[in-house]
Amino acid sequence: MAQKTVQFIIGQILTDEELRINFLERPADTLLALKERGFDLTQTEIDAIKQTDTRLWRSGALWVDSRLQRCRLCPEK
Repeated sequence: MAQKTVQFIIGQILTDEELRINFLERPADTLLALKERGFDLTQTEIDAIKQTDTRLWRSGALWVDSRLQRCRLCPEK
């Protein structure tokens, strides 16, 4: 287990609006894409992140100061 990688990805999902939207719509594809980009994730870690209660991803971002967040700049499709 690469704890730093898992912590980084959780932080990214919470602070990057576009990544969060992609993850909520297609969790497996999003995490596999991160793995393909070189993030060291095991299947167990991917499953655990996917199975985390989606309320964390949907409301957790509200608890993070907006100055620490990356907002989606393009309009939704």
